[in-house]
Amino acid sequence: MTSIADFKVARPDGTTLDLGEKAGKVLLIVNTASKCGFTPQYEGLEALWRKYRDRGFEVLAFPCNQFGKQEPGSADEIAEFCDANFGVSFPLLAKIEVNGDKADPLYDWLKAEAPGLMGTKAIKWNFTKFLIGRDGSVVRRYAPTDKPAAIEKDIEALL
Repeated sequence: MTSIADFKVARPDGTTLDLGEKAGKVLLIVNTASKCGFTPQYEGLEALWRKYRDRGFEVLAFPCNQFGKQEPGSADEIAEFCDANFGVSFPLLAKIEVNGDKADPLYDWLKAEAPGLMGTKAIKWNFTKFLIGRDGSVVRRYAPTDKPAAIEKDIEALL
């Protein structure tokens, strides 16, 4: 796999999203959780999405329950929580695993393309972010502690 366009992911309703449909867009891919100390980052992600979506930017959120079991809800519960608490309107995709034998192939590729600190490939926690350029390649990986606003200049440069 050489590009984000090589992957298909599941939507919460079980249908498939071909990421080839996102070709030419700048993407921010994030593993999320509703009961995490970083959950307020949904607000910043939504702000970025609203500010730049008309210029070809999208946020793709992948709920994940692998870290402290902080995303236990169903797809409907997750969507309801995100809307009620943060007004999230960007795509929430199906809940996935990002580490281990059952990790989604997209995340295996993201981790290989942009390893973490000291070359580690594992996702350390919720709200790890990957910025994808218009050409479908991984530009940069951001730690869970990196707030969405801190990524804005990098997004601007790609748009």
